[in-house]
Amino acid sequence: MANPLFDTLFGRHTGQNRPFLIGTDGHETSYDTFLRRTARLANALTQAGLAPGDRLAAQIDKSPDALALYAACAQAGVVFLPLNPGYTPGEVAYFVQDSGARLLVCAPDATETLTPIAKAAGARLETLHPRGGGSLGDLADHQPDTFAMAERSEGDLAALLYTSGTTGRSKGAMLTQANLVSNAETLAGLWRFTADDVLLHALPIFHTHGLFVATNTVACVGGAMLFVPKFDVDTMIDLMPRATTMMGVPTFYTRLLDSPRFTRSATAGMRLFVSGSAPLLTETHTAFEARTGHRILERYGMTETNMNTSNPYDGDRRAGTVGLPLPGVEVIVTDPETGTTLPPGNIGQVEVRGPNVFKGYWQMPEKTAAELRESGFFQTGDLGRVDADGYLHIVGRDKDLIISGGYNVYPKEVELVLDAQPDVLESAVIGVPHPDLGEAVVAVLVPRSGGMPDAAAIVAACDAALARYKQPRRYEHLPELPRNAMGKVQKNVLRDRYAAIFAQSQKP
Repeated sequence: MANPLFDTLFGRHTGQNRPFLIGTDGHETSYDTFLRRTARLANALTQAGLAPGDRLAAQIDKSPDALALYAACAQAGVVFLPLNPGYTPGEVAYFVQDSGARLLVCAPDATETLTPIAKAAGARLETLHPRGGGSLGDLADHQPDTFAMAERSEGDLAALLYTSGTTGRSKGAMLTQANLVSNAETLAGLWRFTADDVLLHALPIFHTHGLFVATNTVACVGGAMLFVPKFDVDTMIDLMPRATTMMGVPTFYTRLLDSPRFTRSATAGMRLFVSGSAPLLTETHTAFEARTGHRILERYGMTETNMNTSNPYDGDRRAGTVGLPLPGVEVIVTDPETGTTLPPGNIGQVEVRGPNVFKGYWQMPEKTAAELRESGFFQTGDLGRVDADGYLHIVGRDKDLIISGGYNVYPKEVELVLDAQPDVLESAVIGVPHPDLGEAVVAVLVPRSGGMPDAAAIVAACDAALARYKQPRRYEHLPELPRNAMGKVQKNVLRDRYAAIFAQSQKP
């Protein structure tokens, strides 16, 4: 193919009048209309001086034009770098400078703040308004609605996504045309997507989940998306009768379950609910099935690899697991120290290899070599185990591992005990500095509405289920856990908050 990504996602839909994007107001944008806008934007990028291989950084709100900008980059061979609208100017400055972006696209009201940042990085600044317009939108309005697609190969970069690491410099994960194409085609087949599907899309599109999993999977089969600017419980329930599928983070599902309007009849026309980006509590899984009759399909992926595993479409969707390796993807669990593959049931580092695995970190050859083995296996930094049936269980992040008194404590093991206690909605277990133990185990609990966890009962439960060194030395309570934009608990924020609670010398 001349351009694997664009051809796979959109090339076959040129001139087709079936809907691609459906707004909350019912307005439909057909594939033909969307691709004519895409071509105008691709021409505008060329007019702005961009060539294949150049990087474009976009810090803009979710909108049809924002999605068309991504498609235009694919058509023009420009490497797309989406940025969270919540990033500070200082963070944007780093991403633009580090990536060498030739063009920074932002909202019109950010022009004054970001102009000096773009100038310092040697980048051009253009604007795009979510409701149409902006300098780039206006430039596109006057361009032809056809574009001579740029020639690209499977190994050429298609996107650059910066990881949200908790320490050190953020790393730019280089995703190729082949990475994105293989994942879209695999997921579409595995999850049975067809042109008849309508995806309820409330995810952000600056992240792998909303852009490369949701959008790419739907586009490659010619399906439609109910394109919701952001998650809102009532909006989701109102639109669900018009949808067939939904992808979300666990928070979406817990908030839906909190609404009395969310009933079995509301989901009667749905065939699939997918969850990812953060662990789904077994309790949520169970409650969702009891309420709706649907079993949520949980899967596992990350910025550097897109999707790695998935619970089966047909077969046992096991709560508490992230399923089986995708077709063509290998998943192993290794000893973090030696790299030796561990037998089923043993906890170790999860490593993956396949066509989904990224090319490496942008301008970080040493970091790439440290995490991407010569064999092609990527060391994810996640801790997990594979059970006897081949299902992968994620038990935590390597950096979340707590070493207390010389013993390894895996937070997930403790959290499972805590989450099972009455009046505990959810928990997060962290390690903080301790004068005797090196690190001490601290549990942060979120009480259920109207309740307060029974401290004595929790201590007794932990005493019965966990070795002493795994038991929390301290219990803290918060109304909710801090999370990032994709719903992942920010344990680094919790570690910072409680770092000094054992500052005074205490005996173990």
